[in-house]
Amino acid sequence: MNENSWNFAEGTRITDELTAIRLLGGGDIYEAYLAFDDITYSGVVAKVIRPRQVESNGAVKGLRREIDALLALNHPVLVRLLRSAPEASRPHLVLEHIEGPRLSSLLRRHGPLQEHQYLPLAIELASVLHFMRYAGFVHLDVKPSNIIMGSPARLIDLSVTRSRELAEALDHTVGTDSYMSPEQCHPPQYGRPGPASDVWGVGATLFHAIEGVAPFKGDHDSSVPTERFPQLEEEAPLFTARVRPDVAAVVQACLSYDPAARPTPEEVAEGLGPALAQLPRGRLSFKVR
Repeated sequence: MNENSWNFAEGTRITDELTAIRLLGGGDIYEAYLAFDDITYSGVVAKVIRPRQVESNGAVKGLRREIDALLALNHPVLVRLLRSAPEASRPHLVLEHIEGPRLSSLLRRHGPLQEHQYLPLAIELASVLHFMRYAGFVHLDVKPSNIIMGSPARLIDLSVTRSRELAEALDHTVGTDSYMSPEQCHPPQYGRPGPASDVWGVGATLFHAIEGVAPFKGDHDSSVPTERFPQLEEEAPLFTARVRPDVAAVVQACLSYDPAARPTPEEVAEGLGPALAQLPRGRLSFKVR
């Protein structure tokens, strides 16, 4: 084990009940492992704070914040919490394991989605964001790598999710550069994050799903906000792929600079519903090209 990773090999005990199968990924603070759980007697995801972060009050506080969000939110398009142990020697969450590829992997391997793939996805994302808005939470990191493509799709990773009040009080960058709304890039100078920020994330994700590339890509290493975040100055690009005008209009509206000009999740679903309804019924299921 090094200070940044537990390096759990297959068969290693993460806890008395969890046995590692393989590393799934992670970030600066967490590692996520596919594990076998003796309690549910099934495969699960064990999300564990990295070794060097175990003594960090900020890391444990973030884990507790994620627990609170997962306990408050229960929706078919949202990953479920099975149990948690923030006080353990290896603070962790146990989450359901969802079968299916991440949207980011699908786009990388197969290119842009077809309309019978991205339209159901859009409706499903709108439904979970409508629920989160109703419950008073903001995800703050809607992006292709946080979406598992299944039936339905599932939004995962609530690491930076906050209540609406805490989101609006943010004074630092939260999210992933290419998919963040302007108000997330540099709060509060460019506005205060809120439910409309997640709508921006959906718009950026759908643009990537349709075009095959993210709508904005800046210099992550730049200390100049407008160089790192071109969305602070540039308008969202227009579609080059063939896409229905009504669909394009909804996605472009999600990427409006002004949060008040973006549609609500309910309006996103209502705007895209007719296009989905006009698809041949046999093409509504998810398929890889």
